[in-house]
Amino acid sequence: MSPSPGRWYLLVHQLPPKPLYLRAKVRQRLARVGALALKNSVYVLPARPECLEDLQWIAQEAEAGGGEAFVCEAAFVSGVEEGALARRFQEERAADYRAWAAEARRALEGGTDESRERLKKRWAEIRAIDFFDAPAGKEAQAMLTALEKRAGRDSGTGPGRGVRDLVGKVWVTRRDVHVDRIATAWLVRRFIDARARFRFIDPARERPRTGEIGFDMVGGTFTHEGDRCTFETVLGRLGGRDRPLGQVSEIVHDLDLKDGKYGRPEAAGVGQLLAGLYAVEADDEKRLGRGGVLFDDLHASFASGRPARPAAARLRKGETGGRSAGPRKRRRG
Repeated sequence: MSPSPGRWYLLVHQLPPKPLYLRAKVRQRLARVGALALKNSVYVLPARPECLEDLQWIAQEAEAGGGEAFVCEAAFVSGVEEGALARRFQEERAADYRAWAAEARRALEGGTDESRERLKKRWAEIRAIDFFDAPAGKEAQAMLTALEKRAGRDSGTGPGRGVRDLVGKVWVTRRDVHVDRIATAWLVRRFIDARARFRFIDPARERPRTGEIGFDMVGGTFTHEGDRCTFETVLGRLGGRDRPLGQVSEIVHDLDLKDGKYGRPEAAGVGQLLAGLYAVEADDEKRLGRGGVLFDDLHASFASGRPARPAAARLRKGETGGRSAGPRKRRRG
């Protein structure tokens, strides 16, 4: 989604000469979130909520190190042409995509599973800061598809093993969950592991621990890939063949990416219900619980009264390797 016309966030900072590592740390953090330098100490990002949060955290880090920093919202009157600024963002990401594609070619010729997985994570990181859809990303998308196909051939395993490997894990995501994360958590608990646990973190301060599964966050095991939201990524890797689940997936995509790709008429209603949930419930775990009931009902509405089967069978019969959640019992009234 493009930022509102004429609206940008700026970070203006001044750092002390010591400690020496602070300047490098701030510079690395700015590069990681995709900020562009307007001047030596002035950086810009499009006016999006996640960009504001990123800059605020960096400002706090600068101040904690003894520097000065503030974040402001700006509209350029002169000196900066916004179309040219957007193209600068695209050029930065184009360089990232070219470097990524070169490494991907080497991985296709003789890379390891580990190197290919690392490339997938790097792809997700680049996509997360590709605010203006650099054309080079579309060219690199074909390389990502080839990597995924190669990984499937080399592993010699179908979706079943992938599901079993996900059972008994702690799933980690960003705080303040919204549609994609709520739906993905529902998918996990309903179709993969009924006893899955979830943990909510601030990615600026913490990362998933060893053995945990990060999702819908930069560097996560499951996140946005190409034009797919996290829900679609999880479902695609698991080889889901459940038609009603695919319909739910299209609604989640339209709500999360707001690109109208599927044009689902139900999306507006589901989105309004979720907006109410965000407004009245701040606790993330409770959002998952209440949102899970909503997605249970949504999935059932598409199933049109088909007899229920074990959850794993909806993805690939008998291959979860663990207990699955059955239909929820409802209270009367």
